[in-house]
Amino acid sequence: MANHEVIIIGAGIAGLTCAKYLNDYGIESLVLEASDAVGGRVRTDEVEGFLLDRGFQILLTDYPEAKKLLDYNALNLKTFRSGALIRLDNDFSLISDPFKEPAQVFRTLFSSVGSLGDKLKVLQLSNEVAKENTDEFFNEKATDTLSYLQRYGWSEEMITNFFKPFFGGIFLENELSTASNFFRFLFKQFYTGNAAIPAHGMQAIPEQIAAKLPIGSIQSGSKVEKLNGNSITLTNGQILNTKHIVVATDASNADRLLQRDVHREFNVTTCTYFAADRSPLSEKMLVLNPNRLSPVHNLCVPSDIAPDYAPKGKALISVSTQGLAMVDEKKLSEHILQELTQWYGEEVKTWQHLRTYHIPESLVKYKANAPAENLKITTNLYECGDHVAYPSLNAAMATGRAVADMIAGI
Repeated sequence: MANHEVIIIGAGIAGLTCAKYLNDYGIESLVLEASDAVGGRVRTDEVEGFLLDRGFQILLTDYPEAKKLLDYNALNLKTFRSGALIRLDNDFSLISDPFKEPAQVFRTLFSSVGSLGDKLKVLQLSNEVAKENTDEFFNEKATDTLSYLQRYGWSEEMITNFFKPFFGGIFLENELSTASNFFRFLFKQFYTGNAAIPAHGMQAIPEQIAAKLPIGSIQSGSKVEKLNGNSITLTNGQILNTKHIVVATDASNADRLLQRDVHREFNVTTCTYFAADRSPLSEKMLVLNPNRLSPVHNLCVPSDIAPDYAPKGKALISVSTQGLAMVDEKKLSEHILQELTQWYGEEVKTWQHLRTYHIPESLVKYKANAPAENLKITTNLYECGDHVAYPSLNAAMATGRAVADMIAGI
């Protein structure tokens, strides 16, 4: 039996953040990770020289917790242009942020996405949310995002053609049933910061946090079988003793370890990657498709943003589809290519399918006025992760830091 001050189960963003802040406080911890590397859901695979994030993911640079924790320069962040290209009537319309891109203001105002009144409401909400801090957002009484947008006065056209595909792609659900205060929080992040990816893939984020820990702090390939008081039993039979246990796994594994019988609903996403000889896009932006019956809900070319995502002379295409319960990879990729041939021409037929990531438990559904979950379960048992707060990297980091503060008595 081994004895440790703190054992953290899970080397995802929340667990690594907790370990980092504990280390800052002079408290040693051991992080147990069931898989072969750090990152949890924030992982990047190399396939034929391409960098494939496990599902389309971005870092919003104005996340308060990320700014405290991460060295953006070392991550060599590459940013998307603000706004999006919208697929409408067999063509593309651009909607951008006139504050960030004043040269685009007339193009945006006269685009076919929404009325002038709709666009002025975007500016109005931008000014409102810029004044709020994170706690204020999550202390608000909320409704679902769709109801909020309708009450704010946006047209159904603007909601259908912009808000549903854009924020639906972030929430990973098509009906905008996610809580409105989370929408407002994210709206602020897009207004005040940038959407970015590290030059060498999203896994660079957890790897940077892990690199701040003492050597030997992380033990990979160590799956926890059960908890019993201050003891942890691994699946290989090893027993570890500790003063404090932090459960920092995904929601389903946390429920298993904490013996909770909880019915959870998850938002589902499928990300399909293709290799191409060149990018089909003229703008470094996300492409949104308001037609949610299509197999293409949003598309981007990560290698346009961060060239190292693809070998020299190649382009990496990422296509996301929400809400698929089951996936036949071959049929889905064929349907995607068929659709995109109508968008970009015959060249699409030369694209090579690289890999499909179907993620049935991508994010826990975040409904309006969901009760806050406790980070401290017993005197020595804690939990952190975005599933105990709201679904984002910022929440994973915030809960990890909060648990470290509790253990350190701060």
